[in-house]
Amino acid sequence: MFNTQKIEQFLGANKHIGILLLRIFVGGRLCYGVIDNVLSWERMIEFSDFLKANDFLFPTISALVSVYVQFIGAMLISFGFKIRIASFLLTINFLVALLFVHFPANDTVEGMTPALAMLFGCLTLLFTGAEKISLENYLRSK
Repeated sequence: MFNTQKIEQFLGANKHIGILLLRIFVGGRLCYGVIDNVLSWERMIEFSDFLKANDFLFPTISALVSVYVQFIGAMLISFGFKIRIASFLLTINFLVALLFVHFPANDTVEGMTPALAMLFGCLTLLFTGAEKISLENYLRSK
């Protein structure tokens, strides 16, 4: 009924589409998660207060760094440019979130899932790079 060999061959030849879909998800989710902080100083201060309540040093600076790493990283990942650098910085960001916010609060797996999804998405992109459908690949071909 199904020719699994042809399906495997097709999927293998088009893995760049899977990476693009992952980039769209990770970039879109990151942007959605921080755009309110980018557009509103009041929301940024709320995030800073949250970090202060979780004993972060320099909470306002930490909030700014985290938000802009996520926002700029989202843009880089979405467009497929400097994706390994962005993924590396985002991996650190989400490890910090897990180690210093979620784990100490004994958060549930469900509560940690957004941070875990971003962590593992960024780790995957760190290893794969942007693939064919990307600004990086376009510029490389010029």
